[in-house]
Amino acid sequence: MGQNQPPKTSPRYNFKNFLNQYNVQVAPQSVETLQANITFLCNQACRHCHVGASPSRTETMEMDVVDRVLEILTRNDRIRNLDLTGGAPELNPNFDYFVVEAQKIGKHVIVRHNLTVTFDGHPQTRKSMEYLPEFFASQKVEIISSLPYYQPYFTDKQRGNGVFEKSLKSLRILNELGYGKEESGLHLNLVYNPVGAFLPPSQESIESDYRRELRSRFGIVFNNLYTITNMPIFRFRDQLKNLGALDDYWRKLVNAFNPAAARAVMCRKQISIGYDGKLYDCDFNQMLGMQIVLKDPATVKNFDYNAMLNREIQLAPHCFGCTAGAGSSCGGSTA
Repeated sequence: MGQNQPPKTSPRYNFKNFLNQYNVQVAPQSVETLQANITFLCNQACRHCHVGASPSRTETMEMDVVDRVLEILTRNDRIRNLDLTGGAPELNPNFDYFVVEAQKIGKHVIVRHNLTVTFDGHPQTRKSMEYLPEFFASQKVEIISSLPYYQPYFTDKQRGNGVFEKSLKSLRILNELGYGKEESGLHLNLVYNPVGAFLPPSQESIESDYRRELRSRFGIVFNNLYTITNMPIFRFRDQLKNLGALDDYWRKLVNAFNPAAARAVMCRKQISIGYDGKLYDCDFNQMLGMQIVLKDPATVKNFDYNAMLNREIQLAPHCFGCTAGAGSSCGGSTA
């Protein structure tokens, strides 16, 4: 068995066989979003993290790569969105510059914000990050934040002791600035990840629960809730293996294969960029080192929009995680 995947020799785990069986084609449709993983450094070390991010990581996107991404965005009007992720992307020293410059050229900026970094600060330099909420609002960035549940036990179990209370404090500040309120234009979206070896429930039903409970208990409002399936990669994979649940989880993903979700996988409309400028079909492929291969391995230096449209998307067993049940993407369910 490979480090992060089930046996490739088993027909049961052959993702391409499933696509062929249901006559599903997974080919690029467009490049609407560049998702840039700009650091593996994080103030947290969540149990489900497929990146393996933590306060001890040092990988970070340097300014020359940031400027090249901005150049790509400037030259390609069809790429509308810049999605910044990590780790905690705010801990990259070039983060503010990246956001401001992307906004200047008219791109929609999304930040995968973990809520607690505002109060924890930089884990290595101790720099305060309390300016972040007002910075986000001034730049009108869209915020997407994980909140595993609307009760402290499950959130803290997955993300660490005290995370729930700090998350609520951060959400209240964002609400005060207008985030989550329809009339403000400042979008605050939450993410539900299952705590344990489970698939997410219906996005619509759990969003109703979140909206009701967060408002009635804590006075918190938000725009949308996204359900995202945990990928059996790195830290979550190790957790499952230690519990003896890894094989069962793989079977659960495979048995829940949904051809409608497969037709809408996120890699068809976006490109993932590593901190070092290498290009991938998605963030999961990035963590597995499955780089886009054209004539030469693709990087920001040789980025070509038309080549991205004509590439063959790299598929592997972990793709079952994006196609199980209602589907899973960085923007929630897909089917």
